[in-house]
Amino acid sequence: MDKEHKFSFRFVISSQYFLYFGALGIFLPYFNLYCYHLGFSGFQIGILSSLRSFAMVLFPLIWGILADRFQMRRSIYIFCSIISTTIWVLYLYTIDFELMLIITFFYAVFYAPIISFLEAFTMDLLGNKKKSYGRIRAWGSISFILTVIVVGKIIDLSSVEIILAFIFIGSCLQAILSFKIPGIDPKERKTFIPKAKFFFEKRVLVFLFCAFLMLVSHGTYYGFFSIHLENLGYGNTFIGFAWALASIAEILVMLRSDAIFKRFALENVLIFSFIVASLRWFILYFVRSPMAILFSQFFHAVTYGTFHMAAILYMDHLTPKEAKTLGQAINNALTYGLGMMVGFFFNGYFYERLGSFNLFIISGLIALVAGFLLKSCQIIDRRSCGKLEMADEA
Repeated sequence: MDKEHKFSFRFVISSQYFLYFGALGIFLPYFNLYCYHLGFSGFQIGILSSLRSFAMVLFPLIWGILADRFQMRRSIYIFCSIISTTIWVLYLYTIDFELMLIITFFYAVFYAPIISFLEAFTMDLLGNKKKSYGRIRAWGSISFILTVIVVGKIIDLSSVEIILAFIFIGSCLQAILSFKIPGIDPKERKTFIPKAKFFFEKRVLVFLFCAFLMLVSHGTYYGFFSIHLENLGYGNTFIGFAWALASIAEILVMLRSDAIFKRFALENVLIFSFIVASLRWFILYFVRSPMAILFSQFFHAVTYGTFHMAAILYMDHLTPKEAKTLGQAINNALTYGLGMMVGFFFNGYFYERLGSFNLFIISGLIALVAGFLLKSCQIIDRRSCGKLEMADEA
């Protein structure tokens, strides 16, 4: 790929991140709040969120297998972008819980593969410069910040229902620009060789389980943080600013991704991210003051920023070249799919019984366990390598 085409490809990918996370910057802070204002219970909100996550467990894998098997990643990406955007329109015409369940499921079926495919496109683009991934991904965080602040202010001036139209507009733009993504040269991958056995390697299984727990621990934050703040008496402008502050912190580490991953091993970055996540959720259990809450948002630089980058790079490292799309799909399905589903369902079920404060301390314990497991595996691997080296010397 020549420099001109590579620049064009980089611009297109960056714009996809910008639009995807712009819509997410509206959805994550405000969609559950919208449902809350419709009168849905915490359990119903948890069901909606977990159903969406359930679809994102299964369907990225199906779409990923089809993409690698038939060399159709670009076609499937465009198709799913268009169909998911079309389905989103249906939210504008109902406030019935049962109908919203149906819409949510079918929307998630086609929305599910978008981010994992986008990550795979990015890995292809970067080639041997994958450690600079954060510089491209940062455009998504910049968009998240802009939308979450602006929309929060608009909601305060109008109503939370406006988010449905905004997400539709953003999704339309992303679907239109998805046609600009170039296809992959088939010479790079002449055949699809399903090397599913990589999934059963110990390092892969331990990593995916720990990453799954990390996203479970985020269930309280992604599902009920906005509701938590509203119940503490904060308005939507503050809520939007809190979410935006987290993304600002996230951008700072993404722009420094080169330096971070040249200096620190991927596994060490992951372990550190688990520890900081645990501390972050413990802080939200103890504090109520605005400054303390905003301070805790800076931890997002690690709990999402470094964790997400390290997880993408680590999975790419562990995955054979013939199944890169599938590898990212598995990672996305078991973490942002299954992990979020379990997290949402658990938090939705226990929200009325335990309250958000107690749910945050449970989240902290879950993240701590995940970090301990990954560190233990790392220690065992090092000891095993040491014994092998001693045996070879003998």
